[in-house]
Amino acid sequence: MRTAAFFDLDKTIIAKSSTLAFGRSFYQGGLINRRAVLKTAYAQFVYLAGGADHDQMERMRQYLSDMCTGWDVGQVREIVAETLHDLIDPLIYQEAADLIAQHKQAGRDVIIVSSSGAEVVEPIGEMVGADRVIATRMVEEDGRYTGEIAFYAYADNKAAAIKELAEAEGYDLGESYAYSDSATDLPMLEAVGHAYAVNPDRALRKEAGTREWPVLVFTNPVSLRAKMANIQLPTKPVLAATAVGVGTAAAAGIVWYARRKKSGND
Repeated sequence: MRTAAFFDLDKTIIAKSSTLAFGRSFYQGGLINRRAVLKTAYAQFVYLAGGADHDQMERMRQYLSDMCTGWDVGQVREIVAETLHDLIDPLIYQEAADLIAQHKQAGRDVIIVSSSGAEVVEPIGEMVGADRVIATRMVEEDGRYTGEIAFYAYADNKAAAIKELAEAEGYDLGESYAYSDSATDLPMLEAVGHAYAVNPDRALRKEAGTREWPVLVFTNPVSLRAKMANIQLPTKPVLAATAVGVGTAAAAGIVWYARRKKSGND
């Protein structure tokens, strides 16, 4: 049977939050205001310091629905395409790029599994040579986001999507691999035979110790263009899930900022 390697995106393949990274680009495109940009920058700091727990992710999901309602899908994709290389290229962990190359050389499919949106995840997946992505899908109508979320690629939903894809593609999950930094991805890590904690948050580090999962520390972001130049990229990536949610940068920023501010006032 075939095998695969499933990678979370943020703090696993790249050194920051992919969604938060586009805050300024969305501002320059007129999608969010300056106040939201400042909150997003602060949220990036909070995220890097401690990650996001379940409650924060749920608040992000709700705010995402409100924030992106009415946004033009084509405009968002264009903004991401124009700024992707400048924003993401320097953030790829060398260690992650090496792992991706090793898995591809071993004949495994590489799948990115992220709760971020497709306009962000799909092009990053293509950049790093991923064969597929699993990501959040938002409802579109007449070229605009309705604010409804069709599929939220988070927690148990990630694991369910992985199992569905494995059945369709004939992957042996018992011989497959998964990598993540967050305890919210425990269902995804439990779905495979070879689970790895990458730059784990406190809860995942504890679980990894209990389950005897290897812990990897990625510390060296490197230019994607330089590192991935020798990797064969798929000409037509097959995406397991598309239309990843947009506006997450602004959504996450305001949610985490508000939570942090409230805790500081209590």
